[in-house]
Amino acid sequence: MDRKDLLGLYDLAPEEIGEILDLGLTFKAALKRGEKEHSILKGKSAVILFYENSTRTHTSFELAAKFLGASVVNISVATSSVQKGETLVDTGKTLDAMKNDFIVIRHPMGGAPKLLAETVKAHVVNGGDGMHEHPTQALLDMLTLKEHFGRIEGLKIAILGDVRHSRVAKSNLYGLTKLGAEVRLFAPKTLMPDGLEREGAIVCSSREEAVEGADAVMGLRIQLERQKAGNFPSLVEYAKYYGVDENILHYAKKGAIVLHPGPVNRGVELTSEVIDGETSRIEDQVLSGLAVRMAALSLLNGEGKV
Repeated sequence: MDRKDLLGLYDLAPEEIGEILDLGLTFKAALKRGEKEHSILKGKSAVILFYENSTRTHTSFELAAKFLGASVVNISVATSSVQKGETLVDTGKTLDAMKNDFIVIRHPMGGAPKLLAETVKAHVVNGGDGMHEHPTQALLDMLTLKEHFGRIEGLKIAILGDVRHSRVAKSNLYGLTKLGAEVRLFAPKTLMPDGLEREGAIVCSSREEAVEGADAVMGLRIQLERQKAGNFPSLVEYAKYYGVDENILHYAKKGAIVLHPGPVNRGVELTSEVIDGETSRIEDQVLSGLAVRMAALSLLNGEGKV
């Protein structure tokens, strides 16, 4: 992968996505064997710059960089110069002047990672920007699918929920379709943006249509912090018509698995029976996230093998 930054999957070639997934599978196998220490990023430094709250993404990026041998600095935006009015560009210039090699950024505004990448010499990795993209989440979802099924091409993936506000859904749509999967989307009309068919999505009119014969079913977290009230009548009604429960999974292909980017609103996007059931791969997605982020950092550093 010959590029400075990882900003999204929209611009990545299928070969680049495949390269990340292949190396991610190697790292995941090593992690399962208890092999965590590598020297690929020895002598390098990584800054974790998150303007939004996060547990999974933040922690896995920090561990990924540390397991690869890098020094890691976490910047708390709440106590940084951002609170004094410092712009993102000036923050980037400051971090660049300190000779940091990687900056992992999460930001509420779409396009912020791209702006930062144009400002700094460091490798910039998008940890999620607004309603735009979340590339490493989609990569970890694809890694989970590839490990389980042995392929991405030909799979049918149903994605249910708040598509409008979901950067996860968009990155998955871009990445999965590039690798030959069929992506079906279902959401309340108020939470389904226009034009996704042009990106290769199949927009469905019911849960049953979306899930019928699917190899994997993904529930999306309701983005309550991003949306105005009134997009659906109630959480109870949302769960009844747009959530994932054992009854709707009967429409999926035998052996289908369940995914969710987390954190899950239990009883809303997924029932507890589904979350804790045999078809759930939610915990496995977490390990995939660590592995795929190790792969992304390694490849940006020019290292294509463990």
